[in-house]
Amino acid sequence: MKQKIQSFGRFLSGMVMPNIGAFIAWGLITALFIATGWIPNEKLSSIVSPMLTYVLPTLIAYQGGKMVGGERGGVMGAIMTIGVICGTEYTMFMGAMIAGPLAGWIIKKFDKAVEGKIPAGFEMLVNNFSVGIFGLVLAIIGFFLIGPFMGAVLAVLNAGVDVLVNHGLLPLVSIFVEPAKVLFLNNAINHGIFTPLGAEQVAEAGKSIFYMIETNPGAGTGVLVAYWLFSKDRVTKASAPGALVIHLLGGIHEIYFPYVLMNPILLLATIGGSVAAMFFNTILGLGLSGPASPGSVIAYVGMAPKGSTVLVLLSVVVAAVVSFLIAAPLIKLTNGKQSLEESQSQMKAMKAEAKGVTVDAADVKHIVFACDAGMGSSAMGATVLKKKLAAVGRDDIEVTHASVSEIPAGTQIVVTHKDLQERARKSAPQARLVLISNFMSAPEYDQLAQELSR
Repeated sequence: MKQKIQSFGRFLSGMVMPNIGAFIAWGLITALFIATGWIPNEKLSSIVSPMLTYVLPTLIAYQGGKMVGGERGGVMGAIMTIGVICGTEYTMFMGAMIAGPLAGWIIKKFDKAVEGKIPAGFEMLVNNFSVGIFGLVLAIIGFFLIGPFMGAVLAVLNAGVDVLVNHGLLPLVSIFVEPAKVLFLNNAINHGIFTPLGAEQVAEAGKSIFYMIETNPGAGTGVLVAYWLFSKDRVTKASAPGALVIHLLGGIHEIYFPYVLMNPILLLATIGGSVAAMFFNTILGLGLSGPASPGSVIAYVGMAPKGSTVLVLLSVVVAAVVSFLIAAPLIKLTNGKQSLEESQSQMKAMKAEAKGVTVDAADVKHIVFACDAGMGSSAMGATVLKKKLAAVGRDDIEVTHASVSEIPAGTQIVVTHKDLQERARKSAPQARLVLISNFMSAPEYDQLAQELSR
């Protein structure tokens, strides 16, 4: 079940994450040029609405269609989504997430049905007109069916959101978000749910509290500082400061997940910190003008609307302080029961079982470091592993990073977190899996480098 939820969440976030730069651009335009922005400009603020209504949903739909049906699927998804957009008054992020993959699937099925049956010389004619005709039909379906239907769904969802906000219940969402994050659903929650909801609020008020729920780095900061100061386990204590820098400044939240997973009672700390910050944000009416991605304190403060920079920073401090105050005594009480070394020793047996395929060291030319989204922790891990391999004379091995669901075909060795094992095995059944439990202090890095040394 966890694997299926992760895969579905990864699919949703996969449509949004490649377009986060566009969301940030729109957020900055909003923060700068609307009437209440840093430098109000009536002409430039006219960019805000068309970008929100047409550009962002179309980019999402194109990406969703491309994920299912390639480039032709992306074009189909964009065409259908224009119909969906024009069929309702609501911003159609959710409609785009449905229309894009659906249109991509339809053209993919058509292409498969006519494969090998098109007379020579007519390929371009069939390819172009098939997209044109199917696109016409799907745009009409989007206008009359999907647009109005998703408009009704959004009306209900918006009413539910209003109830949470008006009754001060929104902070309780963190009770569900924090445990889901450490199961590597952070990208799915943030980019698949909160980013579209947040865009709706920004369009109306110039800021959104939804951008502050999952991205606040304070809760993880409190846990890592508590480990740094009070852990009696040498490996854990030594690795925590480095993890803290990468988490807080680099915005790679996955770095603190293993510290919580090896001592799950610390979920109380992350939940407490997040809930406290959300109460702080709700009471003061705070919000961000765009998604803080990655969830770095720099990006978090950088997306603060005019006049709220200090308060937005304080929300990070509130989360960190509350999380630390809860985590510190818990770590002291459980020091003798849990350690990274214990977790790593448990992983060795799992690693031996997971290897499956053995690879001759001399033949290894490509290693992939995989994480949920293929951007944050995997990019960092790939950099660390490259240095380890170079130190033993194997700088000839290419080390790249990728999403665990999109590991390139032919990959020989895959390095990934233990919680992503099943997804990695499904994505790359031919590869040997090297499983780690901590991104910062994984002994598997050195073990693999020594194994592949000349």
